[in-house]
Amino acid sequence: MPQPQIWQARLHEIIYESNTRAGKAFDVCLLLLIFASILAVVLDSVSSYHVVYGRAFYILEWTFTILFTIEYILRLICIKKPWQYVFSFLGMIDLLAIIPSYLSIFFAGAQSLLVLRALRLLRVFRIFKLTHFISEMQFLGSAVKGSLKKIFIFMLIVLALVIILGSIMYLVEGRKNGFDSIPASIYWAIVTITTVGYGDISPVTPLGKFVASIIMFIGYGIIAVPTGIITTDIALSTRRKETGHQTCPGCGRENHDSDARYCKWCGEKL
Repeated sequence: MPQPQIWQARLHEIIYESNTRAGKAFDVCLLLLIFASILAVVLDSVSSYHVVYGRAFYILEWTFTILFTIEYILRLICIKKPWQYVFSFLGMIDLLAIIPSYLSIFFAGAQSLLVLRALRLLRVFRIFKLTHFISEMQFLGSAVKGSLKKIFIFMLIVLALVIILGSIMYLVEGRKNGFDSIPASIYWAIVTITTVGYGDISPVTPLGKFVASIIMFIGYGIIAVPTGIITTDIALSTRRKETGHQTCPGCGRENHDSDARYCKWCGEKL
């Protein structure tokens, strides 16, 4: 094997594999850096701290950004198909962790988005062999994905319903009672049917209160429907396989079946 490939394999083992001493040490250090970077962003948002330590927080922010940028580049270097990693779930999270700092050069306040680095803490599942939590999360995700069409149709019905009910309330209550327009009345219908109830607009007439009462009862039923749809899909999606700890050397993706010999995304040998 040529020397560059040996170097690349060793780098892959350190960065991606959590079942080795070097890999676990790297990941634990990475988690500590993520915690520290999030803490710096949170404290910097406090005015009293920003006035006194603003310069220090700024230096820390860019230090963490440079370190995470180097780490991201190394992740791309040590796999054979970097674009597969870039568009993977963890790859997108890793990219979101560094983009805000560079955006802040052009857009003031963009650095507040650095709290997105908290998403990188999902790596704790892989580091401490808690991949069964990830498999459960993927199982739930597949159930939600299978329910999307049904939920989309249901939401279209709800949208039509709030438009109709909002228009009725506009006719019943009118401008004198705060329902200044049909869009404002539709807003009230959405707030009411979702049981949020801000109270900035409320019916005054007996007929309006009656219609509002009906909308409230409908709202409780509407909340239950998406839950029922997803629950049904979860019950139907009963086939699950135990996942292993291997990371693909080709695309960098994880959570393969425990008996898998090839990556199910790119076909690379594990």
